[in-house]
Amino acid sequence: MLDTASVPVQKPADLRSAETPPAPPASPVPVPPATTGAIRTLGSNPATAPIVLHPGDSIPHARRVLYIVLLGALTALGPFTIDLYLPAFPVIEADFDTTAAAIQLTLTGTMIGFALGQLIVGPLSDKVGRRVPLLSVTALHVVASVGAALAPTLELLSVARVLQGAGAAAGGVVAAAIVRDLFGGRRLVVMLSRLALVSGVAPVLAPLVGSALLAVMPWRGVFVVLAVYGAVMLVSAVVFLPETLPPARRHERGATTVWQRYRSVFSDRVFIGVLIIGGMTFSGLFSYLSSSSFLFQLSYGLSPQEYGLMFAVNSFGVVAGVQTASRLAARFGPQWVMAWSTGVLVVAASAIIVTDQLGLGLWGTIVPLFVFMTGCGFTFPCVQVLALDRHGKAAGTAQSIIGATNFGVAGIISPLVGWIARDAGITATTMASVMVGCAVVGLLALWLIVRPRTVERLAP
Repeated sequence: MLDTASVPVQKPADLRSAETPPAPPASPVPVPPATTGAIRTLGSNPATAPIVLHPGDSIPHARRVLYIVLLGALTALGPFTIDLYLPAFPVIEADFDTTAAAIQLTLTGTMIGFALGQLIVGPLSDKVGRRVPLLSVTALHVVASVGAALAPTLELLSVARVLQGAGAAAGGVVAAAIVRDLFGGRRLVVMLSRLALVSGVAPVLAPLVGSALLAVMPWRGVFVVLAVYGAVMLVSAVVFLPETLPPARRHERGATTVWQRYRSVFSDRVFIGVLIIGGMTFSGLFSYLSSSSFLFQLSYGLSPQEYGLMFAVNSFGVVAGVQTASRLAARFGPQWVMAWSTGVLVVAASAIIVTDQLGLGLWGTIVPLFVFMTGCGFTFPCVQVLALDRHGKAAGTAQSIIGATNFGVAGIISPLVGWIARDAGITATTMASVMVGCAVVGLLALWLIVRPRTVERLAP
């Protein structure tokens, strides 16, 4: 059990034995616990129990692993809700006898619902706690998924998809906020890297899972699977996730209203910088996702199985980047890891254009693309750490802004690949042109706004 008060528990004087002479005064503590947020774990002798800096530091290892798995699954709910049905686009188009553009609007609506839902859930979770928004909004996702599976018209499917997006918003926002409630400093880097791993890999894996599902069920079954997924997350959250934001912390000075929370994060120069970097990196990733099926299957002639294998290899690049970044960021600082990764994104995306213009074919595109995806893996956890470590009082608000910006900006920028290639068709050069633009903006934001030398090192 944890005492989450800001002042350490001490043994009352009137409980000392009358025969025992008074103990000499304790030496002053160099940094007051009220300032550091340190707490004491309760045991047989609370007065001598060790001080831990963050509530999660004394959570047993098995429970910590459970939180990682559960919070990771909640984080993946959003990307899977958005991308799982992408392979079904042609089937849905034929079923409703409509156009591809109309089906694309259901995806746009989902991303809009997801972005707006995060902007609502984040500040709400800072005000009323984590559990109520998480449970209520995830329940909305389950209902909307059932509605999408049963929708008799495209219009009702579109409405259900918007509500699905909004219902999936709580998972990622609340999961990151819970991690920030429990951890800080270098352990925060490790925990957030696990969530960043899911955030980076899930959008890549979701279309592959969707293709496998369509092999054994009609397109409506995909939404049934999403309803079951949401229901499992809802029950798991009820059973296993405690409230990590006690009432006393919901009304701390300077973070009592939505306006104060938004003002606190938007007045932070570093937060603005990493917000731009995260949005641009995610947009570069989605530019690849939105165009890769046309590029590799139509232009390079890959079979669906070969295309899936290429997706899996690129997913491994994201995984390797995230896991390596978590260790390097804890040692050298996330700002310096990001200094390298943003540069790699520019070089890798530019290399795709160069190799395509030189006519080096499929391998000339795949190799630098893998490097680009690995660079994305390095960047994602650093964005979250730099944003959330600085805003513990408004963790839900900060994470909601990051998530809404990532998906909102990506939803606007990724269609540019198709617009640029509207006459000649999608090529590696048209895809990489958007990726280069995103990477350059992110690199400029790092050095002109974040300015790594001005960012303080992480606390223990």
